[in-house]
Amino acid sequence: MRAVEDAVGVKIPKNARLIRNLLHGAQFQHDHIVHFYHLHALDWVDIVSALSADPKKTATLSDNVSNAPWGGSAYFKGIKQRLKTFVDSGQLGPFENAYWGHSAYKLPPEANLMAAAHYIEALRLQAKAARMHAIFGAKNPHLQSLVVGGITSVRDLTPDRIAEFLYICKETQDFVENVYVPDLLAVASFYKDWGGIGGCTNFLAWGDLPQSAEEPESLYMPRGVIMKQNIGGLKMADQKKVTEHVARAWYEKGDPKHPFKGETKPLKENPKYRPGNGKYSWSKAPRYEGEPCEVGPLARVLVAFGKGHKDIKPIVESVINKLGIEAKHLFSTLGRTAARGIETIAIGRATQGWVLELVENLKKGDTKTYQPWEMPDSGMGVGLNDVARGSLGHWIEIENKKIKNYQYVVPSTWNLGPRCEKGKLSPVEEALIGTPIADPKKPLEVLRTVHSFDPCIACGVHIIDPDSNEVYKIKVC
Repeated sequence: MRAVEDAVGVKIPKNARLIRNLLHGAQFQHDHIVHFYHLHALDWVDIVSALSADPKKTATLSDNVSNAPWGGSAYFKGIKQRLKTFVDSGQLGPFENAYWGHSAYKLPPEANLMAAAHYIEALRLQAKAARMHAIFGAKNPHLQSLVVGGITSVRDLTPDRIAEFLYICKETQDFVENVYVPDLLAVASFYKDWGGIGGCTNFLAWGDLPQSAEEPESLYMPRGVIMKQNIGGLKMADQKKVTEHVARAWYEKGDPKHPFKGETKPLKENPKYRPGNGKYSWSKAPRYEGEPCEVGPLARVLVAFGKGHKDIKPIVESVINKLGIEAKHLFSTLGRTAARGIETIAIGRATQGWVLELVENLKKGDTKTYQPWEMPDSGMGVGLNDVARGSLGHWIEIENKKIKNYQYVVPSTWNLGPRCEKGKLSPVEEALIGTPIADPKKPLEVLRTVHSFDPCIACGVHIIDPDSNEVYKIKVC
């Protein structure tokens, strides 16, 4: 959408920008809660260990750690019984192959029981948080109200619906600040050695959440690139310096290309893993000035910290002080996980401010949410933003009023792509080097670092016909 707007030269109205920010801010609140509790927490929390916890001691721990609205020994006794019933059933479902009892787990039983309880509460909360998207976006996921030129939810800009959004946003933010982040810090305090494990060298953030029509100057999450962990050498990121490499991917041989010139030509022979210098991935290898870059919450927080962001810098300093670590320890799996909580606090607070800004704008009689536009005969456009997982770029070329070429580079392509022709590791590959493994048959430690990137390659691959090996092409009439 942003790429097309750039190509056709349309500037969206202020209300449309605010609504997009609200939807995007809601996504950060929702996504990071789900990631911490339901996709990553069990790498650190031993659920089975919670069965030996003392509910009374757990209640005391919970009171000392968080300001959760639920608790008490009776509450945790009930959670413990539910867990016991679940484990005794023998039907653990997605938890069947987890590494319960692994020696790398460090939390005491009471901390595990508290975390298990909050895991359950987070399930309830995230379902409610997802409703924020439905208010102005019709559904979650895959919003329906975003269009080139603005948004279509003009009839939803009523006092009741705005108030409903703000209410859920505040309730979600209460959970973030009173439960999620305190839990994160409590768990991190037992795993501070992970402040020296799982780090990367380079970091890229396109930034997002514009506060005016001026980009990238007004982006709430700023744009920038950090090379060789040198925060002091922070520079503005330039999409012209991006190339994609295919030397180690299952595509036809070719030189590195900027996305505007991007091609998707799968190998004609059946792909298979080849050790050594062979090909081993469907993902291309994005590079910035020839270098791999980590993208995501840590990259965004480091860039914001390096720019002295008035909201984020104090939160980073508070986290560092509470954990008793140094800034250099942020370049790690620990830092990557903490960064999600840090930016969730800042973005959640900012989102509430954008609601009030929208209300004031509507009070002044400005209800415009869409700017008409015409498709040019030709054009080229770039759409850059930062989603929860990281930097996302779309490049589009228009010819004869139709899309001639369209390429995008998604966060997990940056993080999980293969090596390039120069043999440079992807961020995840680099982060795994030197990871201590207590039991090679149960590599829990590997999961910790991989999950900290929140991998999702669904939008970074293509649909291939298994017989012809052709990429499926869909024509929309």
